[in-house]
Amino acid sequence: MKKFIITIDTEGDNLWRWKPGDAVTAENARFLQRFQNQCDRYGFKPTYLTNYEMASSKVFVDFAKKALKNNSCSIGMHLHAWNSPPLVELTNQLQVPAAPYLIEYSDEIMEEKIAFMTQYLADVFEMPILSHRAGRWAMDERYFSLLKKYGYTVDCSVTPGINWCSNTGATEGSMGSDYSHFPTKPYFVFEDRDLLEVPVTLYSTKRPFFADGATLKEKVKQLYRGIRGRTVWLRPTGANVNQMLWMIHKAAKDKDMDYIMFMLHSSEFMPGGSPTFKTEEDIEKLYRDLGVIFDAASKHFEGETIERYAEDIKGRI
Repeated sequence: MKKFIITIDTEGDNLWRWKPGDAVTAENARFLQRFQNQCDRYGFKPTYLTNYEMASSKVFVDFAKKALKNNSCSIGMHLHAWNSPPLVELTNQLQVPAAPYLIEYSDEIMEEKIAFMTQYLADVFEMPILSHRAGRWAMDERYFSLLKKYGYTVDCSVTPGINWCSNTGATEGSMGSDYSHFPTKPYFVFEDRDLLEVPVTLYSTKRPFFADGATLKEKVKQLYRGIRGRTVWLRPTGANVNQMLWMIHKAAKDKDMDYIMFMLHSSEFMPGGSPTFKTEEDIEKLYRDLGVIFDAASKHFEGETIERYAEDIKGRI
């Protein structure tokens, strides 16, 4: 049966609004048990791709260890370069810098940050850390090589068809990664087959999607977006349940794909933890949408952690 892979970027509160000098809080850890309970009802097993502040949160660590003990989840690494030790000032910074990419740092600092986070997570959760997603989706050859060096077996940073180059970092000339022409199916990054890339599931379509009760203006907007074309993620926004249902059914029939990947940020489960879900009402709508898409997915997919999926697929590709 095809696999339903849930990846959660497990990070601090509303980092979309973060700017240099701001403290990073982790209150959203208190809201994750409800999501885990939802996953448990369907036998889905989220991979919590965890960064520094969440691994330092007793609330999150206690929650995650309980779920790990029940074999209900896994823990991977998610590295935000701006607050992951060692903290190092970048030179040539922009006047109004965005959050820096790890790939803006020197080879030595990149390795120190990866080495620290890998060991920190392993010590906190008392297990090897095998999966990874880059902060702000930014990867390069050096980054992949360091993941291999530190024992990672699977990465899920690639977003096929998306070019992030317009997203600046913290220094002059910095930009995100361009995945416009990257594979949509899992592939080995190196010839020795040590590191598997499992791309985020994305589909391009010109189909219009009309929300229930959409106004004429909203329908016209959707028709226009359909003509232009769009990329569909399995990533709730509060207004895209029909897109996600279409995607699930398309993936179920796609003979070239044996998985579908859901993603969200841990902070999006907390009211006000993100720009997307600002109120308790927004969160209730999120959980109603999760119920709909999890119901649909459970008819075609079974839950699996990304690490176990990678282990299983390595013998088949």
